[in-house]
Parts: sequence; C-alpha cells; structure tokens
Amino acid sequence: MGAHASASPVRPPPSTSCFLVFLIISLLAITHIGTPVSGVTEAEALLKFKSSLTNQEAIPNWDPSTTPCSNGGTSKWVGVICEYGKVWGLQLQNMGLGGTPDIDALYQLSELRTLSFKNNKLEGPIPDLHRLPKLRSLFLTNNKFSGEIPEYVFAGMDSLRRVVLTNNAFTGKIPSSLATLPILVELKLDRNQFQGNIPDFQQKNLPSINVANNQLEGPLPARLTKLDAKLYSGNKGLCGAPLEPCASETAASAPTPITKHKSSSKTAIIVVDILLGLVILIVVILLVCQKKRRAKFMKQNTLASQDGNQFVETYVPPSEQRTMTTRKRSDPEKLDFVRDDRKNFDLSDLLTASAEVLESGNFESSYKVEIIAGELLVVKRFRQMSKVGREDFHEHSRIMGKLRHPNVLALVAYYYRKEEKLLIFDFVDNGSLASHLHGNRSQKDRGFDWPMRLKIIKGVARGLAYLYSELPSYIVPHGYLKSSNVLLNDSYEPLLMNYALQPLINPEHAKQLMVAYKSPEYAQLGRLTRKTDVWSLGILILEVLTGKFPTNFLAVGTVKGENLVAWVHDIASAEEKGEDVFDKEMGGTHHSQDEIKKLLKVGFSCCHENLDVRWSIKEAVEKIEEIKETNKLN
Repeated sequence: MGAHASASPVRPPPSTSCFLVFLIISLLAITHIGTPVSGVTEAEALLKFKSSLTNQEAIPNWDPSTTPCSNGGTSKWVGVICEYGKVWGLQLQNMGLGGTPDIDALYQLSELRTLSFKNNKLEGPIPDLHRLPKLRSLFLTNNKFSGEIPEYVFAGMDSLRRVVLTNNAFTGKIPSSLATLPILVELKLDRNQFQGNIPDFQQKNLPSINVANNQLEGPLPARLTKLDAKLYSGNKGLCGAPLEPCASETAASAPTPITKHKSSSKTAIIVVDILLGLVILIVVILLVCQKKRRAKFMKQNTLASQDGNQFVETYVPPSEQRTMTTRKRSDPEKLDFVRDDRKNFDLSDLLTASAEVLESGNFESSYKVEIIAGELLVVKRFRQMSKVGREDFHEHSRIMGKLRHPNVLALVAYYYRKEEKLLIFDFVDNGSLASHLHGNRSQKDRGFDWPMRLKIIKGVARGLAYLYSELPSYIVPHGYLKSSNVLLNDSYEPLLMNYALQPLINPEHAKQLMVAYKSPEYAQLGRLTRKTDVWSLGILILEVLTGKFPTNFLAVGTVKGENLVAWVHDIASAEEKGEDVFDKEMGGTHHSQDEIKKLLKVGFSCCHENLDVRWSIKEAVEKIEEIKETNKLN
C-alpha cells in the first residue's frame, strides 16, 4: 500500500494526509485490540482471570500444568466449556466468587462464546465486552455489578443473542446499542436501578424483554405495548399500554361536544366492535373444543398405566403419533444430531414412524420408535422444561452429546421448541434394573444372582464416576439416579439414563420429582451437595442387595429425607441383629458371603446422612472395585 502511494504523482493535501495517518493508526489499534497477545496460552489467560477473584478455592482444579481443552473434548477444568480444542465458554455459577473480574485476561480466548457468572458476589462496572466480538451469551444474574453501562459496551456485538443482567445495581440509561443488536433473542434487565426512557428496539423479531423493578419512566415504545404488563412492573414512571395511560393520552381523550357526524361514526365503531367480539368468541369456542378433543384423545392414549412396580405397554398406531408433538410436517426445523455414526432423519419421519408407549408419568413420556428398518430408538418427551430457553437447552444438549462411556446411555439427537423438548436415545430392550428386581420374574431372570448384581453395581459406579469427571461444574451430575433409571443391555451391562437433567427442569418440578431432592441434606439444609449423587448410589446398592424397594422413593412431592434415612436404619438394625437382610433370590455361596457384606457396608457408607462421614465418589468407586464375586482363594 505504501509503494502504491509513493508511485502516485498526485499528493493529497496535508489535511487529508493527516486524516489517512490517523485512520491507519486507528485501524492498527483496533486490530491490536481484537488480536490475542502472542505467546499467551488459554491456560495462562484463565489463571490470570482466576487470580482477580476471591474465594478461588471454589475453582480447585485449574492446573497450570494441564491444558483446559485437551484433544477437543470436554474440559477437566471446572466451569470451562470446550469446542474443537478451544475454550468456548465459562460457566462459573453458584460458587460464591467475589472481586472485580479481570475480563481483559479473557480477550486472549479467541473462540469465547458464552460467559455465565450467575449467583456469585462479583462487583465493579460491567466488563468491557466489545472486545469479545464473538460472544453470544452473557449471564450476570444475582451479582453486585454496578454503575452506568457505556454505549460502546454493546456496540457492534452482532453475535450477541442473550444478555441477562438481572438483580445487580446498574444505573443510568439502558444503552440504545442493545436495541440494535440484530439477533438478540433475550434481554433481562429487571431488578436494577436503570433510569430514563426505554429505547425503541429495532430488531426484526422482538426479543424477550424484562425491565421490571427499575426506575424507568416515559411512554413505552410502540413495539413494546403488546407485551405482558408484568415485564414493566415496579417502574412508577412508565406509562402507556399495557400500563396506565400517559398524561398526554388522558388529555387527548377528554370529552368533546358530540356532533351528529361523530354520533354516526361512534355507531359504526360500536357495530364493528360487536362484529369483532363475535369473531373472537367463535375463535375461543373453537379453541376450547379443540383443546377438549385433544385432552380426551390424550386420555384415551395414555397407554402406560402403573401396576405395582410394572408398566403395561400398548402399541400406538402410526396415525396417532401426532400425540408426541404438535409441530406440522411442513415446519422446516430439524432435529439436532450429536452422533456421527447415525443416519439423520427429519421430524416428519419421527411423526410417521410406528411407536409404542413405554412410560407416561409426571416427569416424562417415553416412546419406542423404529425410524429406519431394524433401528429402534427411544424418544423422551419432557413436560417440565417450559422455562429453559433455546440457547441453554442447545448448549446443555451439546454437552450431553459428547458423553461417551460403556455405562452411560449416549444421546443420539435432540429437539427444541418452546412447548416441546425431546431427547432421543438408542432403545435398550432388556428392561430396567427396577423391573428385574421388583417385576414378575421370567425363567431367564433366575440368573439374576450375586455375580450379576455385583457386575451391575460396578458398572453403575463407573458410569456415575464418569459423569462426575466430565461434568465437574454440576452439583449433581446425575440427579435422578434410581433403579428405574438404570437400563440393562443383553449382557446385563448397566446403562445410566435420565442423567444431567437438573439444570433443565423447572426448579419447582425438580423439587417435586427428582431423587436428589429427597436426600437428607436437602430435607435438613435445603441444599444439594457434590455428595448427593453418592447418597443415591448408596440407596441403589441397598436396594440391589436386599431386594426391598426404597420407602416413598416414587412419591411425588417434597418427601422428607428422614423417611429414606429410616429405611436405611431399618436395614442396618436388622443386619446388626444378625438377621438375613439379603434378597433370597440373589443366592450366593458360603465363599461369597464376606464379599456381599462388604458391599452392604459400602452402601451404608455411601448413603450416610452425615455429609462429613459419607464417602466421596472416588472413595465409593475404589471400595466397590475391590469387591470380588467370592472370597475363596484360587
């Protein structure tokens, strides 16, 4: 470029030359800002970021001798999300982190897409985000960030889809740059101290907006008048539909002398209103009838009824498969596949496939389907995920899709719609552990002996340990571990299912339905811990050894953890008295009795109500691996 300029016979005026020099320097400065400093690794950048925080012990395994994203797989570093060998996101939530985060350190992470610091104690001004041009999601909910947000922070961040700043102490005006982000789908600014008018959002598709409980004022922009009034509540100065009319609107609507012309116009308006009212009434009646027909149809086709501990299964004709989803076949949205070893298919293929109801309950419905000849799948339709957003569901499913272990049922594909969430897995035709323990035994089940049960427990422990390892930022990596959520393949190898769902389930429903919330620590302290899944493992071990179904384990609602503690105590008390607590159908020779008792002790240690006494997952797996089928010397 310089050679070309010197060859030119015409020199620009001095003012133009100065302008060009200034422009070049500015462009170089901008380029430098967006380029990571050479020689700084992702590990060094993350460790520098960590050093700016307080309560750093909450992030224990950021080891400078390792890399955060080895081989492009799931990161071993707590809270680090990797994609193609690069740091893709930080998910440091519920950790009690404090201080002013050094976001400058994160500029070295060239592929950073998401930041989530929910429920911490971080403070200071909003981070200088415009230097993270690829950022898609920002979650700062429930922290102590404060001050005004400069316009430039969000300027030009065309990749931003979600901005959640709920419950901080931000002040000043809402940056108008937020109103021009082209693909913004969610903006939550509620419970802050924003002032002034709400900007006029220009997005083609209006994002989900919440500005409740601030100090905003003035009339609502025209495009926002059709949203729910609760999204603006707590702002005394706001006015206009759907809120109270503004003062100017009230003055404009004051009574005026009625002329004959206006009277006739008013009559015409009344006629139009009546006609519109009739149309609306007819539409409502049609919708109610349709809803009643659908409810009746769903009731007739709820084909999985509970009989003791078994489910009665009935075939569902292909013509009735639209009960699985209400999406039309013409909809262009596709299923998202996370496996490369499967032939992809469309949602329309799923709707027209022959299916069989496996289970229908408060938590989910499961259908066995055959899309491709000879290839059976299970479609799980979840009812209690209405509050999870598209981005959260997509990111979580993508993480689940990377999990690969012989004792974890791998995800094949998933589907998101606001009213519909589907997870698709391979079908396993040997039933669940619960059905083998408590169902009507067939001839082939007579082999469900001690060696088989030990094999199953070892597989479950290995699968659970894998989830702990691969999902280090999850308080409960499984959260729903019980015998009915352990499938057995043809060789009786256990496969964990319904794992890692706790972040997706609506909190109120999770507390009602999920096993983790029936633990003694939740009953006593109102919280889950990293040992809660170990407690579920202990309960499972006792169930497998005794053949007894845990008391109130399936009950819907907040079941006191003491009920299950009492169940464990009853088994322990009987064992101490010398009573035979083991399942008679388990068998076992004289030479295996000591090993069976060892596993029983492991079960007690895993589900101890005292968290300080209860084993960690590492201790539990080590002790389980030491147990043999027999103590007889070879």
